[in-house]
Amino acid sequence: MSTVMAIAMAVVMFSAQRSFPRSVGGLREWVIGLVGLILASVLFALNGLVPSWLLLPVANSVFLWGAGMQMIGTQLFYGVRSSWWLFHLSWLLGLVVMGIWLYWKPNFPMRVAMYSFLMLALTFQQFLVIIRFGERHLSAWFFAALSLMLSATLLHRGVMALQAGGAGYDAMHGGPNHSMYLAVLSFMTLLLPVGFMTVATRCLQKLLEQRSNRDPLTAVLNRRGFAEVHAQENLRARRQGTPLAVMSLDLDFFKAINDRHGHAVGDQVLVDVAGVISSALRGSDAVARFGGEEFVVLLADTHQARAELVAQRIQFALRQPRPGQSLPSYTLSIGIACQLDPAEDLDSLLLRSDRALYRAKQLGRDRIEVACEALAMPPAPVLPVARLYT
Repeated sequence: MSTVMAIAMAVVMFSAQRSFPRSVGGLREWVIGLVGLILASVLFALNGLVPSWLLLPVANSVFLWGAGMQMIGTQLFYGVRSSWWLFHLSWLLGLVVMGIWLYWKPNFPMRVAMYSFLMLALTFQQFLVIIRFGERHLSAWFFAALSLMLSATLLHRGVMALQAGGAGYDAMHGGPNHSMYLAVLSFMTLLLPVGFMTVATRCLQKLLEQRSNRDPLTAVLNRRGFAEVHAQENLRARRQGTPLAVMSLDLDFFKAINDRHGHAVGDQVLVDVAGVISSALRGSDAVARFGGEEFVVLLADTHQARAELVAQRIQFALRQPRPGQSLPSYTLSIGIACQLDPAEDLDSLLLRSDRALYRAKQLGRDRIEVACEALAMPPAPVLPVARLYT
């Protein structure tokens, strides 16, 4: 039954690996590891049909090989340097163990002890990686607990095997300790892949959330992500009585850049300006691309004076020569709107900052304008005109 469930988990992991080949590391190695464990189970089932002197070394080495690939997969998942030396050392030492205590000096308890310690080295290394690099989340704790449980069982089995007769003298009648080990190992064949898929699913969830909230070209927030950040900051501002400010930024003559240099260069300009804007902000601020060449910045706990200072800093950075910069020069027009009232919503702030931006465009571009109070603003249809900023 464990083998059948391992086949099912291998299919699930293989499907996930095909769907997210580069997003989640280690899935391919875990699939290969499960295939190794499945193959080892098939080989063990052939006991009696194939001579033991040939079957046991191959089956046990394949089993160690599969467990080692799972360890490698976990390391790749967490971005840790792979311990290939431990992987190869484990299954090669498995062959040495067989050569000594199966052929030269037949001793089943010693063979059990040595194989248990080799498996322990692989599973405990996996446990250490999860503890050190894993996210502080229930999924990682569950995965770590399973690895630790298997490690403790292997340690117990190895120590008991070193005692006289503690592990029994054959694979099928090894006493209660041996039976407990076989039961735990059978369950872990299923539970460890489940633990890994739990942390992998958590990673995929965060990845999908990030993709839904980020602009794929510039990696800054998109409109949806910006709205979520504003909602959080607005609640904090209401509780603490701190001000908010919004900046609307638009590239000047961006259409001319695309026409003259091509859209590929235009995309590079968008990535560059996103980086320049981000470098001028604090960690509590947020920048988003609303489409085309329009960017929006949320400045938390910011009065008008600081908002203007940030805008000036951005324009100053754009005017400075940057070594190795092969992009065409460009400028930004910026409109600033400070929250008039804690009850003012995001749409109102964006409308006023857009109007200030439009005024900056009308007055010559490459400049900063601050929005007046909402009641003093003319009810001009700004948003359609904003599409003609270039």
